[in-house]
Amino acid sequence: MRNYFLFFAAFFSFFFATAQQQTTRITNVTVVNTKEGKLQPSQTVVLQGEQIVQVSKYNAKLKVPDTVQVIDGTGKFLMPGMVDGHIHFCQSGGLYTRPDALNLGKIYAYEKDQQWIKDNHKDLMRRYLACGITTVADVGGPFSNYEIRNQNNNNPLAPNSWVTGPLISTYEPPNLDKKDPPIIKVTNEEQARELVRKQVPYKPDFIKIWYIVLPNQTAASSLSIVKAAIDESHKNGLKVCVHATEYETAKLAVENGADILVHSVDDKILDAGFLQMLKQKNITYIPTAIVAAKYSEVFSQQHRITTHDLLTANPFMLNTLFDLQHIPSKDIGFNYKAMARQTKIPSASDTIILKNIKLVTDAGINIVAGTDAGNIGTQHASSFYTELLAMKEAGMTNAQILRSCTYNAAVGFGKEATQGTIANGKLANLLLLNKNPFDSLQYVNEFEFVINRGKWIKRDTLLSVTPELLAEQQLVAYNARNIDAFLAPYADSVELYDYNGKLMSKGKEQMRKEYAQMFAQISQLHCQLINRIVQGNIVIDQESVTGFGPRPLKAVAIYTVKDGKIVKVEFVQ
Repeated sequence: MRNYFLFFAAFFSFFFATAQQQTTRITNVTVVNTKEGKLQPSQTVVLQGEQIVQVSKYNAKLKVPDTVQVIDGTGKFLMPGMVDGHIHFCQSGGLYTRPDALNLGKIYAYEKDQQWIKDNHKDLMRRYLACGITTVADVGGPFSNYEIRNQNNNNPLAPNSWVTGPLISTYEPPNLDKKDPPIIKVTNEEQARELVRKQVPYKPDFIKIWYIVLPNQTAASSLSIVKAAIDESHKNGLKVCVHATEYETAKLAVENGADILVHSVDDKILDAGFLQMLKQKNITYIPTAIVAAKYSEVFSQQHRITTHDLLTANPFMLNTLFDLQHIPSKDIGFNYKAMARQTKIPSASDTIILKNIKLVTDAGINIVAGTDAGNIGTQHASSFYTELLAMKEAGMTNAQILRSCTYNAAVGFGKEATQGTIANGKLANLLLLNKNPFDSLQYVNEFEFVINRGKWIKRDTLLSVTPELLAEQQLVAYNARNIDAFLAPYADSVELYDYNGKLMSKGKEQMRKEYAQMFAQISQLHCQLINRIVQGNIVIDQESVTGFGPRPLKAVAIYTVKDGKIVKVEFVQ
């Protein structure tokens, strides 16, 4: 009798839980079929809880129960939420996040960067949603990645997360975390297998290998380690991602069972035989077209930071990219001005990357958009749009690019049963766009709502607005000399007062005229924040500004914030 009681209790509990799930009907909407590259007009899409439960032709006469929420999709376009197929939670995107590439620990400790990432993780995840990215794939990090995945997948304000743990590496980079390292060097086949087995209980979404060949080595010298890691992963039903940027390492990795190449080959144009092998073996190819160039841009201070970056990236990490302009060269290890004279952007390897993207696309290989966000210069969330534009520059069509960051990503990571298309039974990760994204990639940024696991989230609620953040946002835009992004945090009626308390400018349009002229004329303009005090809605910045003459100008700027905008600036000498 007790068993029957437990059965019925469980049944009714499930029934009422299901009945209480919110049902939403999006009517008369145009579905963006990114898999087939076509539009499906006049559709009704029904969501229940976290899932899509029905996609059908719109029927205006259909009676809808009062318990169902109805969203009029007339004139709107519904597409799958986008996937960034290559990010790293353990990297901030700032100047100090990869001390193995540039060690500035004496200026800003690596541990401080790591703590910043932990403190600001939720903010960064919200920014992904604000950029239309409802899923991210972290392709290598510390074991703490698995806990981050659990937190994200239970947080409606974070994207779905596919992760792995430490990279199984043929090389140990210096200066990274030793307690919970993101990269672990193995020296033999058994160590490689053991590191795979060690991750299996955490249920990784895939395994990652860092296939690095040093100048005094050959690709074949560490191939047995790569083969062992691939074999052990496949025994445990796991796909294998491989970092192999050279033609030879990529070829060997694919020949020996790799499933995903997480970077483009950048040292050689792909030949017909290689392309045929990628196609036959169903390889997924993630180009990460912008990440290498971003390092070059930062180290030479030849920034190509977009307005989209300045408005959607976390401004605190973005602003660190300008720090080389006030750090002494002896502490950097090189002179960024000399670096600029020696560095061509785009480089020869950047050009090879773009050419290979086109070849891979034309060969019908599964190509997936991914940024490698978190690396120096490649910002979380905002860099994704720049990556899409790079793929466009390479010759991909808008339809091919949108497929790469939706359906192709789901297929590549083995998640096509639950994601990638708008169909019955799929996860309700969606964007409700105002315009047809096949016409312009810009339209993926023009949406009011993102739907994340069935939860409707208004985009303008995702980007935090605090007095300190507004002050930092205008500061980084000042250093980037971008007038539109600089003015964005200011109220239309903003007032600026000089050192004597005299009104020197009133209104945003007057600011535009004055600052646009200054940005155009002073190429070496740079503002270093010396100290900051935040008191309620007041931000007091002690600044050092270079570019006006042989000596820096020292000043204090007092920003007053009201209703989410800067309404007054007072300069104190």
